[in-house]
Amino acid sequence: MTGLGLNGGGGDDDDDLPRRHLKLLGPLRRRRTDQPRRFRRGVYLLPSAFTLGNLFCGYACVVYAMRGDFETAAAFVGLAYVFDALDGRIARMTGTATEFGVQFDSLADVVSFGIAPAVLTFAWGLEPLGRIGWVAGFIYVTAGAVRLARFNIQHVSDKRYFVGMPIPAAAGILVTTVYAYPGGIRFYGEAIAVLLVVLVPAFLMVSTIRFRSFKTIDMKQRWSPTVLLLLALFLGAIVTHPGQVLLGLAYAYLLSAFVEMVVNRLRRRGGGTAAPASGEAEQTKRGKAGR
Repeated sequence: MTGLGLNGGGGDDDDDLPRRHLKLLGPLRRRRTDQPRRFRRGVYLLPSAFTLGNLFCGYACVVYAMRGDFETAAAFVGLAYVFDALDGRIARMTGTATEFGVQFDSLADVVSFGIAPAVLTFAWGLEPLGRIGWVAGFIYVTAGAVRLARFNIQHVSDKRYFVGMPIPAAAGILVTTVYAYPGGIRFYGEAIAVLLVVLVPAFLMVSTIRFRSFKTIDMKQRWSPTVLLLLALFLGAIVTHPGQVLLGLAYAYLLSAFVEMVVNRLRRRGGGTAAPASGEAEQTKRGKAGR
């Protein structure tokens, strides 16, 4: 009976049995708990891999721009757009968004949408201007870095708009211009016009002009079949005339901010004239009620 621990004897030995079993199962338990952690670490690598692809495209753009292959260099920036759009979406879908990923993405954007378009545009059309040309490119790079730094620290209240032109859209102005006319510019007079192509997006990036954001578009809602037809026509236009279509889209987005600004001011003026009338009507009602 004492061996069974019913009278107090052998109780410690009986308690040690489950502890020994737990010690033997210890390595197995650790492996089970380590598996989810290893899986999450692997998932964190996935969005960073797309960011790395974005960075590689920016570097490849610089290499091909130095070789004089402007069309291929511009195409690499277009591919960087794809990687830049996917890394954020994948991070949100998998729940792997981290502060490291945000900073790594910003650094990659400085290269792909800042330095690479500036070097490409300088080699394509600013080189005849000499120092003025590379200073203009440096201004663009600085504006892009400031734009990204401001975007990382600001708290956006209205997600429908960007404060200042986004750096991918600004790079689109430079890159689509080069892609549409890949022959290059070798004359001083023509190169002066390229200054506007570089400096206007640079100043828009650090401005407070609001640009429409397309991140709020709900892709899960039902759309009319006509939208698919328009999308097919749009894809066909890109395939047949890619340079002209992409150039039109880039400049249309730039002008859309100013068009929306004018429309909003006209609406405010219309509302401002109607406001006193409604205020007078309210005072009239209160006066009648007081009588």
